[in-house]
Order: sequence, then C-alpha cells, then structure tokens
Amino acid sequence: MTLEFDAFYLPTDDDGTFESTPATASPWDHSLQHGGPPAALLARAIESVRSDPALSIARFTADMLGGIPQGTMRVEAHVVRPGRRVELVEASLWAGDRLAVKASAWLIRATPGSTREHWRPEKVPDIPPASSERFFDGVSPDWGYGRAIDWRFISGGYEPGPAAVWARLRVPLVAGEQASPVQRLLTLADSTNGLSGSLPMSEWYFIPPTVTVTIERPPTSEWMLLDARSTIGPDGIGQAHGDMADEHGTFATVAQPLMVAPR
Repeated sequence: MTLEFDAFYLPTDDDGTFESTPATASPWDHSLQHGGPPAALLARAIESVRSDPALSIARFTADMLGGIPQGTMRVEAHVVRPGRRVELVEASLWAGDRLAVKASAWLIRATPGSTREHWRPEKVPDIPPASSERFFDGVSPDWGYGRAIDWRFISGGYEPGPAAVWARLRVPLVAGEQASPVQRLLTLADSTNGLSGSLPMSEWYFIPPTVTVTIERPPTSEWMLLDARSTIGPDGIGQAHGDMADEHGTFATVAQPLMVAPR
C-alpha cells in the first residue's frame, strides 16, 4: 500500500509543537483527529519528563475535551507526584489556544525479572495473512487513520459487534522517530469502541469522551492483538472494553464510557 503521509505527526521548529497529518483522521469527521494518535503523543511527553526511564506507564487516562482539530498541536507535561517507585505525571495537548486533551499517568518502577516465576504467558491466535481492506459503511476508503494501520481480523470486522484484530502501525508516531512500545499501544487502544460498536456507524454515534488503559507490561513486538467488545444501556450510555495482547499474551486492558446517539 502506498501512503501519502510518513507519520501521524510532523515536528516543527518549536519544541513540543507538531503538525498533524491525514494519518490522524477520525472516521466521524476527517477534519478532526482520531483519539489514538493524540493519546500517544501525550504518552511521549509523559515519558520525556519522568524522573527515571525505569518508571513505566502503568495507568494512562486521556480526557478528550471536545473534537481535536487537524493542524498545529502543542504538548506539555510535568511531574505532579515524584517518586522513586511510583510517580504521577500529567500532560496537556493544546490546539491553538484551546486545551483539547488532558492526560494523567501513574508510572511504576519496573524491576526486570523480579516476578517472572509468577508470570504465566498465554497462547494467542496466529496473525492471519493480509486481506483486501475496506472500512465502515459511509467511511471513505481514503480514511487516513484506517490506512495508517495494518489490520488483520481474527473475528468480527467493520460491522456491528465484537471484534478481535491483530494490528500494527504502518508509520511512526512522529516523523524521524521510533515510537516507544507504550506509544504504539496507545495509538491503537482508542479504537476499542469503533471496532466493537454494536450499532451501525453510519446511523449512530458511540463516542468516548475518555479512555483509560491499564498496562501490565509494554508489548514486545510491533504486532498487537486487540479483543474489543461494547455494550449499550437503555439511556444512551454505553461502555467499551478491550484486552490487548502480543505473542506472549495479554499486556493491557482498555475501558471507555460511550455517548450513544443517532446521527
């Protein structure tokens, strides 16, 4: 597949400022960004200010304060509660003068191998071969975020209902950089609700104002398995849940509340 973009974001001359590319486009409105790339950009800022690289993001929450427009993004982060073993960091993403996303992360010091004898790897399905790509009904085949990721479905697909899919990023988060494992998983995690919506996307909105990802360990390879499911209550509120795995088994869980309404 030939892509007309090289990354989700292009760095500018100003530190902490980036230009979005079509790879960030939301399926709801291509003038807005999908929640995954901004979440990953905030994780990048969080990782850059943490007190020690051994502190690993264990819980990440991003609150979307409205639609995130395409264009220039400014990201900043600061340590709220420093600690040798546990640390709290907050980050903000600005679209012009508007605060667009607010994030917080609890980081926990990783001690390599200290609990390996108690860890039980899990068997996961094989990655299927590539197939012809299509997207949700009513979504353009030129949808940037959809094309920026290689999707390999195990079950479900671009129709209502649960779905399990192997996926990997086709382009880096920031041009000229290799995304960290946590940045890669957060680029994908916000797809949980879209992949598992129980109503047709062409007729209904099921939009999450926030996403929380709890991370047991970073993924060990570029391929990630997302097993997603959604439910809807009687009053226009739903929830989406996802389990993320690599070749060794589950490494993270995703939770999203949903605003459900007809288009």
